[in-house]
Amino acid sequence: MKIPSFRSPLGRLQWTGDVEALSFLVLLLIAMPMKYIGGNPYPVQVVGMVHGVLFMVYILALIQASIAYKWSIKVLVLGFCAAIIPFGPIIADKRLYRVDEV
Repeated sequence: MKIPSFRSPLGRLQWTGDVEALSFLVLLLIAMPMKYIGGNPYPVQVVGMVHGVLFMVYILALIQASIAYKWSIKVLVLGFCAAIIPFGPIIADKRLYRVDEV
């Protein structure tokens, strides 16, 4: 498996997708239980803010890659939808984003 590079739009999309997916899982599996079971809302505030910023960075990277590689609107919309589900960006990276560059 080749590690993606920040030098290409696809590499930036892959990195941000992986980090965004991880932040979503941390939010769902760690911060939310700490709030609702432990009664501590602070982790959700912090992780939620980080996840929101990473989500926006992922969307910007997706738009940049779609322009650079001339992807269709369908790929762009599916990439956006993938960001909403856990592991979605990782699955989209393997099945949706087809470029020979990385």
